[in-house]
Amino acid sequence: MQKTTRQKMTGLFLTLIITTVLLGTQIQKLLTIPSHQFLSVGDPLELNLLLPKQVLNNLEINIHSKDFGKMHLKGNAAVNTVMNQSSPVFSTPGEFKMEFKLFGLIPLRQMVVNVVPPINVVPGGQSIGVLLHSQGVIVVGKSSIVDSRGKKSNPAEDAGIIVGDIIQKINGKPVKTDSQMRDQIESLGKKGQKIVLEIKRQKHVFKTTIKPIYCQETKRYRIGLFIRDSAAGVGTLTFYEPKSKKYGALGHVITDIDTAQEIDLADGKIIGASIEDIRPGKKGQPGEKIGIFKGDSELIGNITQNTQFGIFGHLQKKINNPIYNKTLPIALSGQVHEGSAQILTVLDGNKIESFDIKIEQVTPQSRPEGKGLVIKVTDKRLLEKTGGIVQGMSGSPIIQNNKFVGAVTHVFVNDPTKGFGVLAEWMLMEAGLIPDTVNNSTNLKVG
Repeated sequence: MQKTTRQKMTGLFLTLIITTVLLGTQIQKLLTIPSHQFLSVGDPLELNLLLPKQVLNNLEINIHSKDFGKMHLKGNAAVNTVMNQSSPVFSTPGEFKMEFKLFGLIPLRQMVVNVVPPINVVPGGQSIGVLLHSQGVIVVGKSSIVDSRGKKSNPAEDAGIIVGDIIQKINGKPVKTDSQMRDQIESLGKKGQKIVLEIKRQKHVFKTTIKPIYCQETKRYRIGLFIRDSAAGVGTLTFYEPKSKKYGALGHVITDIDTAQEIDLADGKIIGASIEDIRPGKKGQPGEKIGIFKGDSELIGNITQNTQFGIFGHLQKKINNPIYNKTLPIALSGQVHEGSAQILTVLDGNKIESFDIKIEQVTPQSRPEGKGLVIKVTDKRLLEKTGGIVQGMSGSPIIQNNKFVGAVTHVFVNDPTKGFGVLAEWMLMEAGLIPDTVNNSTNLKVG
């Protein structure tokens, strides 16, 4: 009897191994499920996995929440879940951990589903002028100084300062503007005093001492640097959330034009802008919108964050979108699909228009990432006018099936008809409209 039992167990074990090997390619599809996914309350979980019957018939799913208990799905229930015929409905906000098993024994994949309250936003598309001040001044170049004896030198370079460094303090006092720093150097130079600079280089902060030199050419005391304290440009508003008055724009971080360094935000604002001309994009040469800031615009807000997902802040007045007369729901990443979509942007003056695009790729992401979408412009009029995606179009909202799904961020330099987009959920998480459960996820034990 023991021999028979051992034979049965051995046979079952061999069957499991052989079946797993034979179905390895199909099972790989389960591994493409992101380890984290957001879901709005009441929406079905759309996994849309077209798996063979051999896998589906032997698939089991455990769902566990520390607040709402456990659910075990097998057979038809599991099949309906992955085939999206009768997906389980998550009717309460919370965090749910799902575990996929084959034959109830072989673990295949785990994922965390974060169920969040429904969020509706006003889609943007308006052109905006962006004015940003950095924390300190940014070193954007160096220049040798010719002293009264005709000798060339650069004391800042000798002290180890490089392009991209941020000067935060001079003699212990915060530096806020480039003019403030020039005046300080002039004043201390006249007194024959050295200056102590506090420098930030990426995440490292250090101090260095420099003695200003009188420049024969400019008739001022200098240390040999070109500096800048601000950045300005034209972009596109992405969304506005009426209850909190929060907005998001651009979809990517603002960097200094000369150093490509991320600007540490001190303060800033956005105002309305009017597009006066378009320089079309070509292969290897990105195009751009040419706009002017409108000081009398009703669209005005502060900038409180400059992040990899764009700039964020609060608008002083509510805004409307002339194409959509009501707010749109958010499409979370699991609801975004390859296929037709639209972008909202301005090509002339301040008129928002809708243009056709195709979402060519949706990348499952378990961590915040600004390139979750690959898009292609298909609208003939937009292609004729711009050649595709141009600078100033960053932040243009992407709409699919009357839902806000993300924003345009970058253009493919060698193919301006294509570009990247950021998923809406990452922008809303950055704005604090969706809980940051990805970075603060609790460890749940599956029973």
